[in-house]
Amino acid sequence: MDTAISPIYKQSIHEHPLFFSSMFINGKCDGCQVVGVMYGLCRITTRDKSSPWFHKDCAESPLEINHHPFHSEHPLLLTKMALAEDGTPCDFCGQEILSTCYTCRTCKFKVDLICGTKPWPSVIKNTVCHDHTLVFLKKRMEEDKVPCEVCKEYNGPSYSCLECQNVYFHLDCVHLSREVDHPSHSSHPLKIMPSESLIDDDDDAQKSCSFCLVQPKNVLYHCSICNFTLCLGCTKRPPPRVFDDVKTHTHPLTLFPSKIKFTCKVAGIEINSYSYICLKCDFLISGYCVGSPRIININRHDHRIYFTHHLGHKGAKCGVCRKSVSQYYGAYSCSICPKYAVHSRCATDFTIWNGMELEGIPETSEDTVPFKVMGDNLIHHFMHEKHILLLLKDYDMVGDDYERLRCQACVSPIGFGSVYSCQECHFQIHEKCAHLPMKKNLVFSPRSYKLEYHQGNAGYCRLCGIFSGGFKYTSLAMNGLSFIDVHCSSISEPFVHNVHLHPLYFVRTKKERYCSACRRDPDCYMLNCSACSFDLCLYCATLPEKIWHISDEHPLTLYYGGKEATGKNWCEVCEIELDSSKWFFTCSDCGVTLHVQCVVGDFSRLTPNCSIRRGGKELLAILNYQNRPFCRHCHDRCKAPLILQVNDEHNEYICSISCLVRWESNCLLAKHAS
Repeated sequence: MDTAISPIYKQSIHEHPLFFSSMFINGKCDGCQVVGVMYGLCRITTRDKSSPWFHKDCAESPLEINHHPFHSEHPLLLTKMALAEDGTPCDFCGQEILSTCYTCRTCKFKVDLICGTKPWPSVIKNTVCHDHTLVFLKKRMEEDKVPCEVCKEYNGPSYSCLECQNVYFHLDCVHLSREVDHPSHSSHPLKIMPSESLIDDDDDAQKSCSFCLVQPKNVLYHCSICNFTLCLGCTKRPPPRVFDDVKTHTHPLTLFPSKIKFTCKVAGIEINSYSYICLKCDFLISGYCVGSPRIININRHDHRIYFTHHLGHKGAKCGVCRKSVSQYYGAYSCSICPKYAVHSRCATDFTIWNGMELEGIPETSEDTVPFKVMGDNLIHHFMHEKHILLLLKDYDMVGDDYERLRCQACVSPIGFGSVYSCQECHFQIHEKCAHLPMKKNLVFSPRSYKLEYHQGNAGYCRLCGIFSGGFKYTSLAMNGLSFIDVHCSSISEPFVHNVHLHPLYFVRTKKERYCSACRRDPDCYMLNCSACSFDLCLYCATLPEKIWHISDEHPLTLYYGGKEATGKNWCEVCEIELDSSKWFFTCSDCGVTLHVQCVVGDFSRLTPNCSIRRGGKELLAILNYQNRPFCRHCHDRCKAPLILQVNDEHNEYICSISCLVRWESNCLLAKHAS
């Protein structure tokens, strides 16, 4: 059976068809919620959702259980957590049910997945861990702080000895032997021992698990002759001794459990770990590269990429980490872009790849074009279905309306360039914003993003932190719906900016790395030059090169500052001296200089007169050109061209996001105090 195109569990633990995967991953099973190394998995392949992984035996859980030993009078049905009472405990072990469970519709009896498919006995008479009979104890007293005899941890249901005082064994530990003959290490038996016995006594001892590479906290299995260590999880679920998968290699692969240094044929990097070896040829592969998919999509490239065992051409740079890709080892490449290549490990990282194997799945060309052409310079945009939009070329807005007339997508003033304009209402959009695709892959998540617009629904962009009310790209994140405004989503790799000689690439923010333009420390992502120490936050990367401002009759130009800037410059708005090493705006005709914050501000991506709700109150975005009122929080005069006005009896003002956050906190404190 071709498991790449044929679902093997159409009706099972998950609502979507499940596909078998031979990959080894270190993660959490979405069925039993057990965390550890998983071998032989099932997953879903929907494009816009996260990709849960299941142990094969969890995926094979029956839809119905009859004659359960602790509830034999009625059948138990496999139930999704959404249908169960959220947060209720399992009626057998007492643990909180975190995922799928078995329920009785007659009497509301409920057990989690493990207690349903592998019920524990209430009494154990013969066990390898203790000499007396053990009785299952659903819940221990809060004041009882006696740890499990095996793993030395306190929490969780356990078995108790009625003859020995304060002797307990966790469910997962009760069948553990003091000594095991493990298939992954057949030379000698492994003995269970406290972790600190290796940590304190022997500097050369193998303290981390030979398979998952995690260092056990309390107890482990160890062979002192071979210096071989296994954690409890890998002892229960060992990797297969022989692995036969034609996707990985033409011959069967044999487990070589000793930790050795070698260059993985698939990853092309040196690894100090266990491996699988082909006894017929010189093929050596890391366990984490076994079962790697052949065809995938990643969030750093627009086309599908294909795995090849030998890249075959020199000089390729990885499209993710920017390091060299060897021509002699495995990698992913693009059939459309001949120079594009990605390391195998980089491509199958779950922050880059959504977990979908695309082999056998036909490539469909999704229609992501956001408008229909209705005639010469006429379009019908999906965000404005009421009327036809007319293209106005070389549009140059001057006068008093340049702040009020804003693009509906990016919310920037309609100042320069071509725009599409509605002749029947006030809808206007920059020509480049009109081409924003309806669906897009972004480097910030393996899931695709959809272009959406909800009038009046403004919020913080999760990348630059700026309050935005225009079009936004949304994606279902782990903790809810996440959105990125069109400014940040317009940045693509490689990013070329006039200020820097080399192309820039996305990196996660690290400590003590500051934006070279504003000297601030970004929270999430920044753009980095791999050739020199240049970093750029996403806010500064999306600043306009040219902008109108009421303080000058000429357009202002973004000046990139730097050490070559000499002399003192004063801001025309706030009359405070500028730091010449930071970016600022200037007029080449008049010579005036202005802070970026004084020209743009924190609320520049809100439409004037739009209202938002924060801190339980309504706030109105207003233009700030005449009185420059005092801010409610910092008590300074508001400098930015757009500020917020609190719609209450006081009509107070807020000048920045930092002041807004503190004002919201004060509102919440006042609400709780009352």
